[in-house]
Amino acid sequence: MSHARDARRDALSLDVLVVGAGQAGLSTGYFLQQSGVRFRLFDAADRIGASWRRRCDSLVLFSPRSYSALPGLGMKGDPDGYAGKDEIANYLEHYADRFGLPVALHEGIASLERRSDHFIGRTTGGRLVTSQAVIVATGAFQRSVVPPWAAHVASGVAQLRGDAYRNPQQLPRGRVLVVGGGGSGRQIALELARSHQVSLSVGGRITITPQRALGRDVMVWFDRLGFLRADKATAKGRFARAHESFPGPHLRDGALRRRGVRIRPRTTSAAGDGLEFADGSRAEFDAVIWAGGYEDDAGWLRVPGTTDVNGNHVEDRGVSPVPGLFYVGRSWQTSRASALLCGVGADAAGIVARVMAWLYRESDSGDRCRSTAGARNRGAPTRTNPEGAHSAGSPQPRQTVAGRAWRP
Repeated sequence: MSHARDARRDALSLDVLVVGAGQAGLSTGYFLQQSGVRFRLFDAADRIGASWRRRCDSLVLFSPRSYSALPGLGMKGDPDGYAGKDEIANYLEHYADRFGLPVALHEGIASLERRSDHFIGRTTGGRLVTSQAVIVATGAFQRSVVPPWAAHVASGVAQLRGDAYRNPQQLPRGRVLVVGGGGSGRQIALELARSHQVSLSVGGRITITPQRALGRDVMVWFDRLGFLRADKATAKGRFARAHESFPGPHLRDGALRRRGVRIRPRTTSAAGDGLEFADGSRAEFDAVIWAGGYEDDAGWLRVPGTTDVNGNHVEDRGVSPVPGLFYVGRSWQTSRASALLCGVGADAAGIVARVMAWLYRESDSGDRCRSTAGARNRGAPTRTNPEGAHSAGSPQPRQTVAGRAWRP
């Protein structure tokens, strides 16, 4: 009973609740800040940028710094150079401070329900948060996929999710199978080849481009040719989606073989002490790393219609079939750039515009919803205020919410 009283006493009422304070959440906060509505970003992490800090120690972005910034704040350093994961994490932390975004750390959203015309979220600390609209900004890469039959892998074989891999010291000596032929799997295999006997299980063909062409990073050309930000419904967008690629000739099959990595076909099952592959072959390993893609972690959504039969989020261009629920940072939400640092801001601007239309929409009963956003707050919210109150003096971004017009 006392816990219920504490939750009611600490309850918070917002216009917009943002789930997640990574690159998608911060971009969303940048544009919400200009709208004057009451909002807050909630994240279970102890520090902004924590998800980047937890990544592989040797991780370096494929994109140059000039294509790795959020709206309103460029990255320091060589614009043609490539940032490491800690540099990105520090940049995100600085971004939140620079614009005074209201972020509640150590306080994720444990559950979300819908009651008539509003949402009720319960944080990991037990606090209740009501809001008229919710923006899910948890990103496209939430949890590494592990096949159900992984439970049948021999008990003596160490297993590690790709998103939990940091360095070779986590693994026992000997034979390692990396499952997943994308960028992450190949980077992990290449690093492990210096200290382990490595096999890389590849499920299909993938295009790996040069890192640079004609003196510029390939992402610059991809952007200038219109493929990076092309809407997924256009001819260029459909072509880009059908021919997804990433740069890094050192990660091609031939280059990996020269470093001692054995390329194997798709892993199909576990049998006895070994694993089986699509060509009928079988091999034994001392460790397996599951780096074959990501899946949504949506178990906290208790609103009917928000997920499909596989537990993945249901949305169309960032709009849920549930009124008042929106998304930012989804893979291919509108374009190839949607889940990237250089493109998430454009989608955030568009979704915030949709949210504002939702909050100020006309209803049959008159101007009911026009009052839900409350009076326009003058000044920027500050992250250090525990109740998200607005105060003057925070830097005022110059850009406005203007659909998808923003470019880094």
